[in-house]
This record gives sequence, C-alpha cells and structure tokens, in this order.
Amino acid sequence: MSAAPKVLTQVDEDLRRATITVLRERGWDGLTLERVAEVAGRARSTLWRQGLSREVLVRALVGELADDFRSTMYPILTSGGTGRDRLVRALEALCEILERHLPLMLATDEAFHQEPAPGEPPPYLHPFIQFLREGARDGSRAPGDDGVGAADVVVNAVAWPYVHLRGRHGWTAEKARTRLVGVVLNGIVGANASAAKQRRKERQ
Repeated sequence: MSAAPKVLTQVDEDLRRATITVLRERGWDGLTLERVAEVAGRARSTLWRQGLSREVLVRALVGELADDFRSTMYPILTSGGTGRDRLVRALEALCEILERHLPLMLATDEAFHQEPAPGEPPPYLHPFIQFLREGARDGSRAPGDDGVGAADVVVNAVAWPYVHLRGRHGWTAEKARTRLVGVVLNGIVGANASAAKQRRKERQ
C-alpha cells in the first residue's frame, strides 16, 4: 500500500479544527474555504494567498487518515499468524486509528469514503478482505463469501459504534475496543461465554 502524496501547503491545527467544525455543520458538500476562514477567524484572501484551498484542506485531513491507516496496518500485513489472529489485530488497530482521528470521525461518517488523493481509491477494506480470506482458507474462521462483503460489515460494525460509544457515551477507549471487537468476532453469546470463562479462570 503506497503512501498518498503529501500536502505541501501547511495546514495548521487551528485550520484543521475549523475544517472539522464546518464538516460537522455542513458536511462535505458544504465545506468551503470561505466558511473555514470565518470559523478560524481569518480572511479568505489570506488563506488563498498562502496556497490554501478547499481541496488542500480536505487532503490534509483524509490524506493524513489514509497515511496513518497504511502505516498502522503494514506491520500486521507483514506479520505471522492465522487469518483470524491478524483480523483481531487489525480490528484493534482500527480502533486506535479512530481514536487518533476521533474529532474528524465524530464530525462526519464519510471520511473513509473520500479519496486520499485525486484518482486514488480509499484503501480501508483491503487488509480486512485479505485476513478474512486467509481465515477461510486456514480454517480459523467459518467459510462464507469471498471476504469483500464480510470485510465491509466487520469494519463498519466496529468503526462507527466505536466512534459513537467514545464520543457520545463516554466509554473509555479500552472498553469500547475490547467489547466491540469481541462482539463482532464472537457474537453476544460467544463474547459473554469467553468473558465468563476468563473470570472463572482468574478465580481458580
């Protein structure tokens, strides 16, 4: 997975926060340089002279997200283990990525759908498709579809509940990550049974 081209124009933290605020207010279609400048307390003409545009602001956010995803997933993609083992590590890593970009994820549920760079498709399902297919081949997960649909479900079943539980319910990162990955992989009964087994083991 190659890294997205870097945004050369500097987008400082105040502008990042202002961009996220506008995304929360208006969504991607309503994101304009003028509104970002207004929220940041700066003149649009000043931002324009600095080489900033709507596209630069978007790339700063989604390009950073994509780069973080790639660099976080690469060690898992090159590690050993069964398909299920690597799927577990990837889902836990996904939660860590979401945590680092939580303000953006709370502002919009479409960040994963944006192109990291012009003409570059979002990379977010590929590792999960690979791990699910490997799990079906090595027997560490039940056989099913080819992995594409399952990966879409698994990623979304972890990502957006994690964001909601962290941002709206005040769950800790560890609690949200552990509960969600357990439920998605094992189901409610399987997760509860595993937890009960672990508690019995600790009491022995």
